[in-house]
Amino acid sequence: MAKVEEIKNSKEEEEEAKQPLNTAKKEALGWMEWLRGWFYLVFEMLFQRISASHLHNPMPLPPINDLTCIVTGSTSGIGREIARQLAESGAHVVMAVRNTKNAQELIRKWQEDWSGKGLPLNIEVMELDLLSLDSVAQFAEAWNARLAPLHVLINNAGIFSIGEPQKFSKDGYEEHMQVNHLAPAMLSILLLPSLIRGSPSRIINVNSTMHYVGFVDPEDMNVVSGKRKYTSVVGYGGSKLAQIMFSSVLHKRLPAEAGISVVCVTPGIVLTNVARDLPQFLQVGYRLIPYFIFNAEEGARSTLFAATDPQISEYCEMLKADDWPVCAYISHDCRPTNASEEAHNVETSYKVWEKTLDLVGLPLDSVERLIEGEEIKCRYGNSQE
Repeated sequence: MAKVEEIKNSKEEEEEAKQPLNTAKKEALGWMEWLRGWFYLVFEMLFQRISASHLHNPMPLPPINDLTCIVTGSTSGIGREIARQLAESGAHVVMAVRNTKNAQELIRKWQEDWSGKGLPLNIEVMELDLLSLDSVAQFAEAWNARLAPLHVLINNAGIFSIGEPQKFSKDGYEEHMQVNHLAPAMLSILLLPSLIRGSPSRIINVNSTMHYVGFVDPEDMNVVSGKRKYTSVVGYGGSKLAQIMFSSVLHKRLPAEAGISVVCVTPGIVLTNVARDLPQFLQVGYRLIPYFIFNAEEGARSTLFAATDPQISEYCEMLKADDWPVCAYISHDCRPTNASEEAHNVETSYKVWEKTLDLVGLPLDSVERLIEGEEIKCRYGNSQE
């Protein structure tokens, strides 16, 4: 018996010795993953119109007179279309934007165009600068203070500074990571009390197929360690992958009785203001292929679908039954699809969750405490410790 026990202990020691080899830290996408990601991007651009040919344009929406929707980055591109169409369908729309003057001018124009078609559009403007975490915290505090229900939060605002050098926000975070992931994640958590009041409610994150070529190192979210060379593609792709990973953990942690669905969507390859940042020769090519690229109205369809279709909540609830459900991911053709292979990395997803909450100054048990009706302290904003 002693000999058997000795052999058993020896085997266990061998397995422990092998463990570090099996769990070696991944520092980048493998070549096959990287190539597969770019193939997917090119394939989507060439065939997105065909796969989405069954969709109407604009997207017909169900009656949504009882919905209150916050839309970030709603003065241009996809966000502007989302806000306008939601308002024209009867929703109370809050344009959460950095440039409030532009938003007010847009509202005046929309009201004039809508005159005689029905009741005036129910739209308002609130200031929100995603490059300032203080601004995010103050926005959430101001909205929650209304004690009003929030039915749909659409985290649409994002940046893709193509070809530009690495930049950091005043909070010290790489700008793609802050605007595309950290700030929306913080906003989603802080607005949970209002989303609970609006239950059944939804958090919609406008993502990108670029996450297929993204990689996240939770210990190097700013890409400053030197392990990877920074490019705008690295910054953007990583931020969009981080958003899916965080959303998946949030989806897992929200109990069914909270009635909050978490969804990521891809609008497809869309002709928006991103083209302004392209090199001149690429801008020419970008505009020579309008057949393949969606306009903003077409690009808004998947987000509008995710925000209003009654079956989305059922789909999200079904995903909760899986051991590790990546959050609902809706493609440009308004069909459920799979996020990237890396988005299914459970260990990294939880590390991204923990690191994100740490960076935005929120406790790790924020969701649980807010679900229980407790208050939490944030490092940013008026209520900072």
